[in-house]
Amino acid sequence: MSARRQKKQHGGHEEEGGSERWTTSYMDMVTVLMCLFIVLYAMSTFDKDKFEKLRLALSTGFGETKSHTVDTATGVVVPKRDVGKKGTEAAQTSTGTSSASAATVAAAAETQKLSELENQISAALSAQGLSSNVSYSITSRGLTVGLVGSQTFFAGNSDQLQSVTLHVLDVIGPILTKLPNQVAVEGHADGHANPYPFASDWDLAAGRSTAVLKYLVGTVGVPEGRIYSASYGAARPISPNMVPSQYALNRRVDIVILSSAPENVRDLIPKELAAEK
Repeated sequence: MSARRQKKQHGGHEEEGGSERWTTSYMDMVTVLMCLFIVLYAMSTFDKDKFEKLRLALSTGFGETKSHTVDTATGVVVPKRDVGKKGTEAAQTSTGTSSASAATVAAAAETQKLSELENQISAALSAQGLSSNVSYSITSRGLTVGLVGSQTFFAGNSDQLQSVTLHVLDVIGPILTKLPNQVAVEGHADGHANPYPFASDWDLAAGRSTAVLKYLVGTVGVPEGRIYSASYGAARPISPNMVPSQYALNRRVDIVILSSAPENVRDLIPKELAAEK
């Protein structure tokens, strides 16, 4: 077919270079084949010395042969400069032991501080002849000063502070004022009678704790940001097996001087108290 006829069949535009396009694909194929042969050749050769070392290492690792050229040392490998030093595990164990020892020492110190505080309050009340109906208890919470007594601190179904109650608070209050500790005032009721005129024992106990709190803050001067009141109603009697003559002992308010030590230290206080007995 003449060039003029080919040009005519394509709308008058002549196609240029169409007959040489196959050469490009051919050259690409040759290049790929050459790369393939180079890779195959490279894979077919190996370093005999390196192969021998690898064979010995594998044989020694699986226990088949012994080798003087392969490191078969046992234990933990450390840099030469660290030989003789405590490792991470030993350091962690040592740190844990030190932390436990520190907590034990802190617990002993906190127990001693609470005991000294108890002695201070007891001595102040004894000097005024007011210690007979006040109880003390040191727990993981702190020091509890219990205002416990039949008709001494609270009359039945009443949240009115008796004269003895006011006198006791006048003695305890200044000591509480100087402390940095939080103070909880917790009210209780005996739960064996109609609490009228209060709606429930909860209300009666709340009235008692609130009355003590108001006196400590408003009259004695305990900072209001360090004291709060709570009501337990009749849910926490002094003893679950009380006889009727002892029911009135639950008409009480507990003043709890809370320990400011961390929880892990407070948890060890009962153990320290047991060790002292």
